[in-house]
Amino acid sequence: MAVASFYNQISANKRNSFLLAAFVIAVFATLGFTIGYAITGSAAGAAGVTAFALAIGAISGVASYFSGDKLVLAVSQARPVDDASAPQLMNVVREMAVAANVPMPAVYVVDDTAPNAFATGRDPAHASVAITTGLLEKLDREELQGVIAHELSHVRNFDIRFSLIVGVMVGVIAILADFFLRFTFWGGMSGRRSSSRDSGGNGIQAVILVVAIVLAILAPIIARFIQLAVSRQREYLADASGVELTRNPYGLERALAKIATDQEVLEVANRGTQHMYFTNPIKKFEARSSGLMDTHPPILDRINRLRQLTGDPPLPAADAAALAGLD
Repeated sequence: MAVASFYNQISANKRNSFLLAAFVIAVFATLGFTIGYAITGSAAGAAGVTAFALAIGAISGVASYFSGDKLVLAVSQARPVDDASAPQLMNVVREMAVAANVPMPAVYVVDDTAPNAFATGRDPAHASVAITTGLLEKLDREELQGVIAHELSHVRNFDIRFSLIVGVMVGVIAILADFFLRFTFWGGMSGRRSSSRDSGGNGIQAVILVVAIVLAILAPIIARFIQLAVSRQREYLADASGVELTRNPYGLERALAKIATDQEVLEVANRGTQHMYFTNPIKKFEARSSGLMDTHPPILDRINRLRQLTGDPPLPAADAAALAGLD
């Protein structure tokens, strides 16, 4: 029963992720076409503007793809470890890499008392996992195994690549919208509108211009919220995939509960890297916290999904309230 349940969760989370990603692509295509048509007045011109914007995004995406992991590790002040300096950690990572059928990743430690971890790298052959010293000190071996299984599930599921593609699309939408709004409101379209009026006007182009302005304002906001939803779906997916590797939802559940109730602040985390961590490193009581921009699902929801796998009831009200206030 439990096996069927986590496979069902994996399938549902993959499906939701791809649907959300498809919606981001649809937003981009719609925005690009309407802006292109508003500027050029033709479908061919609209396609050209869309292709140009996508090319810019692809160039920036390639740069991030090949160098992003090194930057994240540097910003997080992660240091490499080996069998001599961290034998238990290396043993657990090696064990979970075998279970996930991925190459042994490079292993790093972040000197911070807040318990957390993240994975980075463009594919399983170029992956790294980083674990805080707080996580190593506060979790037992089963809990550590659950966290590492979660992170290696991100690697096996190509979540970093998937998130990068979605992130590039969201970035291109923002750049395209900003360019169009500046071009329009700084007078770039005034000559064209005047010419259209003098020649009898192009009613379709005028309507599409209005639609393009509205989309340019709304599309970046919509795309960003979809990106956050994709990030949350991939966290659910990594939880279910991690249980598939360990066959032990209790270790992951206990790890989530311990991290949720820990009051330590992860100093090296920021808005640019928070989506990569096992749990949201920015606590709700911090000034930099924002519920609308959460990159992770509530820990309470993650725990209760794991409890579904074992047939356990949802957390009691008192425990749920404590976790909901701290995740």
